[in-house]
Amino acid sequence: MTLTFISDGFFKLDGGAMFGIVPKKLWEKQNPPDQNNLCTWALRCLLIETGNRKILVDTGMGTKQDEKFRSYFEPHGEDSLESSLVNANISPEEITDVFLTHLHFDHCGGAVKFDKNGKLTPTFPNANYWSNERHWNWALNPNDREKASFLVENFVPLQKEGKVKFLDVQQDLLPWLPGLSVHFSYGHTEAMMSLHIDTGDDYYVYCADLMPSAFHISMPWIMAYDIRPMVTLEEKEWLLSNAVDKNWKLLFEHDPAGACGTVHRDVRGRIVLKEKSMVI
Repeated sequence: MTLTFISDGFFKLDGGAMFGIVPKKLWEKQNPPDQNNLCTWALRCLLIETGNRKILVDTGMGTKQDEKFRSYFEPHGEDSLESSLVNANISPEEITDVFLTHLHFDHCGGAVKFDKNGKLTPTFPNANYWSNERHWNWALNPNDREKASFLVENFVPLQKEGKVKFLDVQQDLLPWLPGLSVHFSYGHTEAMMSLHIDTGDDYYVYCADLMPSAFHISMPWIMAYDIRPMVTLEEKEWLLSNAVDKNWKLLFEHDPAGACGTVHRDVRGRIVLKEKSMVI
């Protein structure tokens, strides 16, 4: 099994939204904002090559949204989903599976693109796109709090093309493929899927928005975007306790300067970052 980070560049989000109740005097030391209070975040997807499968985990923001929409989030950087796959010597046609942790625009925007005739079509024509029915229906009928994050053009065309497969939601880890299991969480959004990866040598968790960055390891550092922050608190505690006890490595989708990290307990018993790296 081979793991490779696939970058869709960077974008910006409001610091207060990303750090919730944490005072700005604390979080601005970690991720300094610009004059508009916007912080830079990564759009970091993951390529898993195992057996005869090439699996892409999340697809970033993509490029099909109009300039007005993009101006809110200021996507930037030299990388794009397409160029990063080219650098990994992977063509879109080779991707066999796309695992969508959830359907917020910054996680599934690159799943669909405009073809030469202006029709929305799957970016990865030979892939199955994996979600779950509970989250899919949640995204189709969004609450007012999340409505702006669920853009139907990012995922409905996939279903129209018969490309969507649903995983069964369950409380415990769901075995999916050899070495890959799925954990469902409900703090950030309904039935978000984190991917657990056992390579045989190491154990990784692609945290998605349960823990978008290493900055969010501290228990109270929870995004204001989360629909159930107290549930996020419980889910983070479960993840971090296991990461300490079982030496799990955490993969951060949005951390601008650290893609992979480990944690330990400090002298006061708090779970804190042990080390962070840009490589797996």
